Amino acid sequence: MCGIAGIFDSTARRPIDRALLEAMNAAQFHRGPDEGGIHLEPGVGLAHRRLSIIDLSSGQQPLFNEDGTVAVVFNGEIYNYQELIPELAALGHTFRTRSDTEVIVHAWEAWGERCVDRFRGMFAFALWDRRKETLFLARDRLGVKPLYYALLEDGRLIFSSELKALMAHGGLRTALDPHAIEDYFAFGYIPEPRTIYLGVAKLPAGHMLTVRRGRDLPAPVQYWDVHFGLERRIGVQEACDELHARLRESVRLRMISEVPLGAFLSGGVDSSAVVATMAGLSDKPVQTCSISFADPSFDESAYAREVAQRYRTDHHVEQVESDDFDLIDRLSSVYDEPYADSSALPTYRLCELARKHVTVALSGDGGDESFGGYRRYQIHLREEQMRAALPLGLRRPLFGALGSLYPQALWAPRVLRAKATFQTLSRDSVQAYFNLIAVVDDPTRRRLFSPSFRRQLAGYSALEVLRRHAHNAPQDDPLALVQYLDLKTYLVDDINTKVDRASMAHALEVREPLMDHPLVEWLASLPSSLKLSGDEGKFLLKKAMEPKLPHDVLYRRKMGFAVPLSRWFRGPLRQRAESVLLGPRIARTGLFDDSYLRVMISQHQSGARDFSAAIWSLIMFDAFLKRTENGVEPASHAPADSLRLLTPA
Repeated sequence: MCGIAGIFDSTARRPIDRALLEAMNAAQFHRGPDEGGIHLEPGVGLAHRRLSIIDLSSGQQPLFNEDGTVAVVFNGEIYNYQELIPELAALGHTFRTRSDTEVIVHAWEAWGERCVDRFRGMFAFALWDRRKETLFLARDRLGVKPLYYALLEDGRLIFSSELKALMAHGGLRTALDPHAIEDYFAFGYIPEPRTIYLGVAKLPAGHMLTVRRGRDLPAPVQYWDVHFGLERRIGVQEACDELHARLRESVRLRMISEVPLGAFLSGGVDSSAVVATMAGLSDKPVQTCSISFADPSFDESAYAREVAQRYRTDHHVEQVESDDFDLIDRLSSVYDEPYADSSALPTYRLCELARKHVTVALSGDGGDESFGGYRRYQIHLREEQMRAALPLGLRRPLFGALGSLYPQALWAPRVLRAKATFQTLSRDSVQAYFNLIAVVDDPTRRRLFSPSFRRQLAGYSALEVLRRHAHNAPQDDPLALVQYLDLKTYLVDDINTKVDRASMAHALEVREPLMDHPLVEWLASLPSSLKLSGDEGKFLLKKAMEPKLPHDVLYRRKMGFAVPLSRWFRGPLRQRAESVLLGPRIARTGLFDDSYLRVMISQHQSGARDFSAAIWSLIMFDAFLKRTENGVEPASHAPADSLRLLTPA
């Protein structure tokens, strides 16, 4: 795994400042501590940090084609590179290394932009073609690997694997994006293509960007999307057999390594399935790593141990204390922009543990989205059944009015909380799912934000993120719709962001067999009844793994990788929560309503309401401000030319 960075003069061939490029590269040293490489020519600078995994002796980057006219810097793995080498060699290309990186330059020469169609893996790369005076950026289909870019006022385009490298350039404007702030408090992360800064974008998953010198910066172009056809007719046993074959192939490809390799093992279905498959492909014990929690209500380590014993893995466990919140400030530097998924804490510790034993770890990430594993999917489908009883044109005015008139009654048993039911029935499918997943719901955000900031938003709502993706989503199957939305948002910008930054902070490569795009495409072709059957999520995966995993691992209630936020803010973090929410740094932003911040603190600590998610989001936002406060401009309206680069074609 690696880090990439670069500077491209899109208007001329002005010299690139080597010291500046080296500073950008050094900001990502943690992503590749083994080696660093720089290439400079008029108007172009490419930089790379390397974590050596494959072809340890000759895989240095930037890497060039035979005549030195095409160069690439690359972060990730092309798992099918061994299949592509003979095909490209037959077309006349000469290989000087055994690395997957060299496949990229020759594939570009052979197939141009469509080379990305041939790659199977996780990747973000920048390729420079001197003859065409073209810079080509591309990101893998499911956004496992990150890529940030910005067009500066002087016409230079800068790009990198992490925001901190762009910040090291010094020429970047750091005005906060109001829409990104709204998105962050709704989702707990900032969905692509936005970042916290105006004029800085994430290249969206499954997109490419071709920049030609002397031309305006175009919008990114999508080269892949998942299609939920749901048309495949297949029996359960046949589907189980095919799943085994596909999972085995995906895991086999991801076990190719010249350095120590292992797996995360949480005790959940996904990671356990990956470990069971690895054990069947390895003649040595699999190295497995787990985190246990001092609080038994969050601890799954007994299930991980059961799987480890069954497959005789070399199992490593470390306990995370229930009050392991010393990482808060460290996480703000790891993630660069506000990020409020509290499971980043144990994920960071898990990567720290794994790096003591291996350089590459396989994970079970991506299983919930493709197999239908989230409990919220069950809730959403039950609500959809109620909404289907009446058309939206009748439901919206009728239940909307009842929802506004009925008292909140949060103190009452759930069956008596009719207000929430009325509100649910008044929404369309996308709006209802947004309400289900929002970290800080609409009413709370309206009260949380100051009147001046609400005016600045000018009616913008984070719901628009899901609306944009819903245009391409399946509309006639409620499960497929929300799976698609999660694949485009939560998986990319929460899960993959969390794991990439936490692992790279420890120079650990994490591979994701359940995000193999042929597997994802195949699962999307299966009927939803094979994913969510009654109240049983991941139906197909569980049936397929019944001969290989214990029943209590497969069919217990999902716990997740959580931390006890609610208790923290009534106990050991009580004072910190008060000092942050009521402190001068948050007040200076002008973004929040001071009186409502006091209400949140008071009601949470008294037990009247659970505001833990909102409080955590504010604490992580404050940590971001603390780290960057001397160089960040206040939120402001986005100029039209800044928004243009944020919108994919």
